Amino acid sequence: MSKINYDGVLEAVHFKPDGQLDWVRVYERRGVVFTDRVMLSREAFVKQLKAGKTYVVGERIPNLGGKFTVTQPVHLIQENGKQLIVVGDAQAKVEELGGVPVI
Repeated sequence: MSKINYDGVLEAVHFKPDGQLDWVRVYERRGVVFTDRVMLSREAFVKQLKAGKTYVVGERIPNLGGKFTVTQPVHLIQENGKQLIVVGDAQAKVEELGGVPVI
């Protein structure tokens, strides 16, 4: 069994009508198990990323509980004094969440 080296899985995002990230839907790791879907506001998600939590983009494998298909890591970057959430190694001027389903 491979060691899990992330604290949560980003499953989906929702944007406000003006294009700003509103909330994210994640699975959080609690010890050796993962929670059910949890919706976090952008501010709460940024707070977790600042605290050093590691998130990856992915989805739960049906009928396998804590098993996920994961792809890229999620990062918090600074751009012109603004904090941006990006996926992978993107150096963006706006929040870049390519590959994450939008609800």
